[in-house]
Amino acid sequence: MTSYTNIALGLKKAQEAYPFKRAVVYPAGRDKNGRVLYSQITFTQLEQESDRLAYGLERIGIIRGTRTILMVRPGMEFFIIVFAMFKLGAIPVVVDPGMGIERMLQCLEEGKPVAFIGIEKAHLLRKLKPHYFKSVKHWVTVGNRWFWGGHTLNQLMSGPYKPYLQARTTRDEIAAIVFTTGSTGPAKGVVYTHGNFDAQIRQIQEHFRIGPDEIDLPTFPLFALFDPALGMTAVIPDMDPTKPALANPQKIIEAIENHGVTNMFASPALLNRLGKYGKQNQVKLPSLRRVISAGAPVSPANIEQFAFMLSGKAEVHTPYGATEAVPVISISSNEILLETKTLSEKGYGLCIGRPICNTRVEIIRITDSPITQIHDTIKVPEKQVGEIMVKADLVTEHYFNNREADLLSKIQDSDGRIWHRMGDLGWRDSKGRIWFCGRKSHRVVTRKETLFTIPVEAVFNNHEKVFRSALAGVGPRNDETPVIFIEPYSAVKDEKALTGELLALARSNPLTSGIEHIFIEKSFPVDIRHNSKIFREKLAEKARKKLKLQSGSKS
Repeated sequence: MTSYTNIALGLKKAQEAYPFKRAVVYPAGRDKNGRVLYSQITFTQLEQESDRLAYGLERIGIIRGTRTILMVRPGMEFFIIVFAMFKLGAIPVVVDPGMGIERMLQCLEEGKPVAFIGIEKAHLLRKLKPHYFKSVKHWVTVGNRWFWGGHTLNQLMSGPYKPYLQARTTRDEIAAIVFTTGSTGPAKGVVYTHGNFDAQIRQIQEHFRIGPDEIDLPTFPLFALFDPALGMTAVIPDMDPTKPALANPQKIIEAIENHGVTNMFASPALLNRLGKYGKQNQVKLPSLRRVISAGAPVSPANIEQFAFMLSGKAEVHTPYGATEAVPVISISSNEILLETKTLSEKGYGLCIGRPICNTRVEIIRITDSPITQIHDTIKVPEKQVGEIMVKADLVTEHYFNNREADLLSKIQDSDGRIWHRMGDLGWRDSKGRIWFCGRKSHRVVTRKETLFTIPVEAVFNNHEKVFRSALAGVGPRNDETPVIFIEPYSAVKDEKALTGELLALARSNPLTSGIEHIFIEKSFPVDIRHNSKIFREKLAEKARKKLKLQSGSKS
C-alpha cells in the first residue's frame, strides 16, 4: 500500500505545535529614522491563508497535477502560494530568473505549464513573449491586474475561511519541478516528489539538529520553503536574492541581531562578503548556532574569516549536493580548520565530509558515457579520483521530459533504486571522508596527465595577491593545453611580474608543473544564483582567442 505523504503536512504539524509562533517575517520598509519595519505571519495564519487560497485556486481550475509557473518574490505571498499548491497537489514549476530572460523562458516552456502565478512584471513579460506560454490556460496576478486578464491573488483569497482537506498525494507523486541554473551545462527540470521533500526535511533536521526554537535567515529563497515544515521562523533578508555577492552586510547583520537568528544559509560569495565586513568591524553574532554555506566550493580561508564572528559552539557547515540531490555529504568548520585546511592548500582537493544519515556514496571510474546498470560501474580504490555517485531517499529519480539527461545521470540498481551521478570528481580518504576535486566536465586532459580544477587552483590561490584562480583547457579532449586565469584581490600594477611569480610557483609543484600559460582577469564570470560558480567555459573561450589557436587545428 502506497503511503500518503505531502510536504504541507509539516506546516500543519508546526501550526499545531506552535500556533502563535512567527512563521514568516518580512522587511516591509523603514521609518523616518531608518529603522526597519517588519510584517509577519504566524503558523496559524499561514495555515489558514494557504487553505483559503487552495480553495480559490481549485475554483478556477488549478487542481492536483496542474503544472504551474511560479514567479513571485520571496515574502508572505510566496509562502502562502507554495503551501496552497502543495495542499492541492498542484505542481510548482520553479525557474531562477537570474539565469537570463531567454533561458528562463525556454525552461518555462519546457515545463509545459497549464497555469501561471506571478507578479505584475512577470505578466508583462508573458504578454511581450506570448509564444513561450501557449500551453497556459489559467492566469493569476500577485498585485494589480492591468490589461492581461485572469484573476488576482486577492480575489482568490476573498472567500470565508474553512479548513482545506489536503490532497492525499503519494511518496512518488510529483511535488515540484525545479530547474537547475545551467551553470555547468543546459538547464534541466528536476522532478521532486513528495517523498523526496519529506526525506530532505528529515535529513536536514536530523543532521543539523534543528530545535523547536530556531529562527532562520534564508538568503536563498528556495531553501526558505523548508522552514515552515521544520517549525523554523523564516526571516526574509533585505537583499536582492539574485545578487548575493552584492548584499549589504549591515542589513544582513541587522536582521540577525533584530530577530536573534540562530540559523543562516549563505552562498560562498555572501559568506565572504559578510566575513570580510565582520572582521574589519569586529562584529560578533552570538545568536547564531550554525551557518550553512553551499552552492559552490567553500574555501577554508572563507570559512576561517567568517568563523571570527561566531561564538561558543557555533560552526560553519558546508553541506554538499546538487539540485538533484541535496544535502548528501557534510563537514563543519572545526574539522576543516583543525585538520583538512592545510591539505586543501597543498592541492588535495576540498574535504566535503562524510555521507549524511543513510546516504550511500560511491566513487566510480571517470567516463563521459551513459551507465544504465549498476553492475556496469567500476568502483575505484581508496584515494583514487573518480566520479561521485549517491543514493538516498532524497535523491531525485529523473528529469522532466529529458531522457538524454536521465541516461547520463541516473543508474538503476538491482533493487530498482536510483543512483545519481553527481558529475563531480572526488576521492575517499581512510577516514571515510570525501574530497571534492571539481566538475567532471572541467577536468583538463593533456597528452601526459589529467588535471582537476580544485587541486590545481589551490596551488595558485596560496599566492598573497590571488583572490581566486580558474583552470581551463584549450583544444580537443586528450590533447588540451592547460591555462590558468587569475582574479587578483585588487588591481595589479605589474601583471608581467605577477605572472612570472605564478609561473615559478607552478613549476615548483608536480600538480602544476605542466602549466605554461597564465592570464590575469579583473573579475571572473560567475553564476547568478550563488555568484560563486565560475564559468570556466567562457574563460576557455577567452584563452582560445588569446593563444590564437585556430578552431580547425586545436579545437
